Amino acid sequence: MNRYLYGALVLLATFLMGSSFSVGKIGLAHASPLLLAGLRFTLAGLLMAPFLWRKPLPGRLSDWAKLAAIGLFQTTGVMGCIFLSMRTISSGETSILTFVNPLLVIVLGSSFLGMRYRLAQWLGVLIGAAGVFISLGGFRMHAAEGTWLGLGAALFWAAATLMAKAWGALFNSWILTAGQMLFGGVMLLALSFLAEPVSLDLNPSSLGALLYLAVMGSIVQFASWYYVLSRSPDPGKTSSFLFLAPLFGVLSGHFILGETVQPALYAGGVCILAGIFLANRTDSAGNPPLRRGKEPLMHRKGKERKGAIIRQNRSE
Repeated sequence: MNRYLYGALVLLATFLMGSSFSVGKIGLAHASPLLLAGLRFTLAGLLMAPFLWRKPLPGRLSDWAKLAAIGLFQTTGVMGCIFLSMRTISSGETSILTFVNPLLVIVLGSSFLGMRYRLAQWLGVLIGAAGVFISLGGFRMHAAEGTWLGLGAALFWAAATLMAKAWGALFNSWILTAGQMLFGGVMLLALSFLAEPVSLDLNPSSLGALLYLAVMGSIVQFASWYYVLSRSPDPGKTSSFLFLAPLFGVLSGHFILGETVQPALYAGGVCILAGIFLANRTDSAGNPPLRRGKEPLMHRKGKERKGAIIRQNRSE
């Protein structure tokens, strides 16, 4: 890929990831949190649907269940926590806490999927954890409800990343993207009507925020990021640029919403970003951070299923 196009798409995707927190906070002034998140992703999924009619759909009920499960974690869990978090803490704080997820991927991956990482990656986890501790105020911490919800978003995101890694081979990438957004968005709408006082004030500000979140913050963001990842010779190195997203989140919160950034958040954010960079960087030989142990059963089954689909298509 042309390096200028690569750089432009990385900046675009991470800017949209970060700025979506500030725009989301604007939307929260006019809508209840779960309703706003549900409308965002349901609308994004529906807008993508007309472009997917020629894509191969999942053929088995179990595959649809896996797609729904990814949507439950990636969209319902992550975005539900993010929008609820921003009720009590700033959008910048929520963005930093949410993007702890690459560090949690290492912890969960080594615990549940038999993945093995080098010492540098574990050092990144420790530095990132220290950054979270500092961001929360250190030994003087008085964590708000939004703080724990922000960390909950990171945990859901890490789990969804591992699920997509294990099952993603079963799906066309566009079907996976649109399907998980649509499933997750509908579940968020259901939760909204069951678990919160539903409120929605339709006006130019709320409609503008919703359209930005659905089109730019969801469709364009995912399309740009997945395009870069699919054409990158080193996806691990590309993933390290995710550290730009919380930076854009803090900056957009400051310039768009006038949020004040405390010194502890700066110091903690630097540690978190350094930890994420260490967790994703390649070694001197260009090898990615991951060293596999025994391949997990569900990952093997996913690849076997994809191989069977390819062989069937060739025979036809």
